[in-house]
Amino acid sequence: MNIEDFRDYCLSFKGVTEKMPFGKVASEYGRNLLVFSVLDKWFCFVNVEVFDFCDIKCAPEQIGELQERYDGIRPGYHMNKKHWISVCFNQDVPDSKILELVRQSYDIVAASFTRKQREELDKL
Repeated sequence: MNIEDFRDYCLSFKGVTEKMPFGKVASEYGRNLLVFSVLDKWFCFVNVEVFDFCDIKCAPEQIGELQERYDGIRPGYHMNKKHWISVCFNQDVPDSKILELVRQSYDIVAASFTRKQREELDKL
């Protein structure tokens, strides 16, 4: 998988936008983070230059099992470890599993919306 395919996949979900909000941080790594959101709530971010891993939301009850099964799944980088995981590319996590987890992340965020937000998303 490459950054272009990954980006296209993330943008294929309803209402998703992207931005690079850390343009003024000190680290080059941080400046190159691309964040994917739905109604301004993050569900995934990835470094567009290095493309080494993505951070995604995950159901807390799944995190332990995923980390036991895959060396390439770790606690979320700079995020709440209870709700976020880092999924490494080009390791033991199949691309199909990564895409499945990204979709689940989107679904977790969308499920947290209020009725008004769901209606707003439906209009997009």
